[in-house]
This record gives sequence, C-alpha cells and structure tokens, in this order.
Amino acid sequence: VQLQASGGGLVQAGGSLRLSCSASEHTFSIFGLFDMAWLRQAPGKEREFVASISWNGGWPEYTDSVKGRFTISRDNAKQMGYLQMNSLKSEDTAVYYCALKSSGSNTYTYWGQGTLVTVSS
Repeated sequence: VQLQASGGGLVQAGGSLRLSCSASEHTFSIFGLFDMAWLRQAPGKEREFVASISWNGGWPEYTDSVKGRFTISRDNAKQMGYLQMNSLKSEDTAVYYCALKSSGSNTYTYWGQGTLVTVSS
C-alpha cells in the first residue's frame, strides 16, 4: 500500500488547513480494510499520535492537544483520508504522516510520505 499525504503549508496561528491522505491505485479495495491514523513529528521531537479512525469511519480518537480543533475523516470509496485542522497553534508545527494499521493492532503497517505544516505565531 502506498500512501501520500498532502495539504500542508504555511498558515498563521488561528488558521485552518485540511490534510489529505491518498492511497495508490493498486491498493484499491484494501484501503477500507485498515484503520487510519495521522501522526506528526515536530522538529527535535519524537513522532506522536494525533488522531485515528476505524476502517469503517467510526470511533475517531484524538490526542488531548487537538481535541475540539482537529477532525479526522475518511472516504473509502475514494480511498482518501482527511485531517481538518482548525484554530492552529504554533505547537502544531510538524511533519504530518498518515498511516494504516489492522484493527486491534498497535503497529502501523503502512506509512505515507509526510507533509509539512508550519504555523506562524
């Protein structure tokens, strides 16, 4: 499975961005079999969990720092995942990655290339 994250960029604090995660054509019909997550890695810090959503679009989960500001979603028919980020803060600056894992597993099996989000204060 090949994933590609996109939609990052430079935004002022308080602004919004929508990240997208697309799966390559040859992953057709299996994208929807995996739970999807967004993770991020800020400069000089370890990669951290941001949000996840189950294979069928249910059970969204968020790290505390983004609750109420970020929304994860997916469209299995289009093989797309999304992360709507509102009220961005400077501490949200990071490279954002989308990843897939089997339900019940703690290990992300497939990763996409990251997209850089820079929030200026």
